[in-house]
Amino acid sequence: MDISLDEIDYDYAAFVAERAMRSMVEQRIPPTPNNFAVWFHYFAGSHDDLRNAVDLLIDHNRPFDLQTSQHLFETYVAPRSGAAISETSERLHSLMGTAKEFLATAIADNHSQMQAFNEVADQGKAGVDPKTLVAQLMNELARAATRATRLEAGFAEKTRELDVIRDSLSKSEERARTDTLTGLANRRALDEFLRKAQTTADWGEPLSVLMLDIDRFKAFNDNFGHGVGDQVLRLMANVLREKVRELDLPARYGGEELIAVLPDADLAVCAEIAERIRRSIAECTITRRSTGEVLPGITVSIGVAQYRTGEAIADFLERCDRALYLAKGGGRNRVVTETELDRSSATG
Repeated sequence: MDISLDEIDYDYAAFVAERAMRSMVEQRIPPTPNNFAVWFHYFAGSHDDLRNAVDLLIDHNRPFDLQTSQHLFETYVAPRSGAAISETSERLHSLMGTAKEFLATAIADNHSQMQAFNEVADQGKAGVDPKTLVAQLMNELARAATRATRLEAGFAEKTRELDVIRDSLSKSEERARTDTLTGLANRRALDEFLRKAQTTADWGEPLSVLMLDIDRFKAFNDNFGHGVGDQVLRLMANVLREKVRELDLPARYGGEELIAVLPDADLAVCAEIAERIRRSIAECTITRRSTGEVLPGITVSIGVAQYRTGEAIADFLERCDRALYLAKGGGRNRVVTETELDRSSATG
């Protein structure tokens, strides 16, 4: 449940701010305004989705690096531009006012035309010369046609403006659902897709996910810089997007972790697709754009899990995450399915 921060009093706000700053110091998170906003909302309990995402990262000892912190802010905290919303609202109000004026004009013109035609009819009954009546009718029809043309042009112009507003709103909505770095779906879009897919899966359709993590990515960033690391992450996203099916949803899960949700796919199908992704990434040649230098190859570890009817989405993803970390612990550059979790537990 979302809580309005405007409802928090001074003492409580100070308490939440202190907890946020203390936690950021413990996690060694730079106290930037965006990062502070994330942790203030987290401790204020103002966003359930944010709390769940941060708790999951903490439970698995994930670092709150620059990319992860930026992802949390953009997905759960950053609002849509208030100025853009205000401008769109004003434009819509203006268009509605114009439409009302057009409609009132059309109604008035219709009454005027009916009155003119009735007058001509009355003159016809009174024996007025037919040539005069025809001329009057022709003049009235010409005036009516001119007024209709003006109204039609006005309506066409306002329709174009509405199309522009509709496209703008559509693009804004798309941006709100897209990760800025990779171009993949963000956590908001992922959560919505999973909820819908879960409904279908509870009726018996298979549903699987694969979660991939770039092997030794921190060392890669330390050696070659975060700019090159971002290029690598975009490359991974492109491979993921190309290898999954059209009905699947590839998304950024957080940091260097990517995920794909595969409706109507069982564990075997998902594992096969995961293996194609792993192999394709391992075969990629990575070149530094600025110098042409060929960099060391990148590999990924991938976990795969299948949804179990009636379970919580968090449990589903947690099982996939454990499979991913079993893959990393088993030597990296491999695909591990949830079935190996049971075997690992048995041998342990």
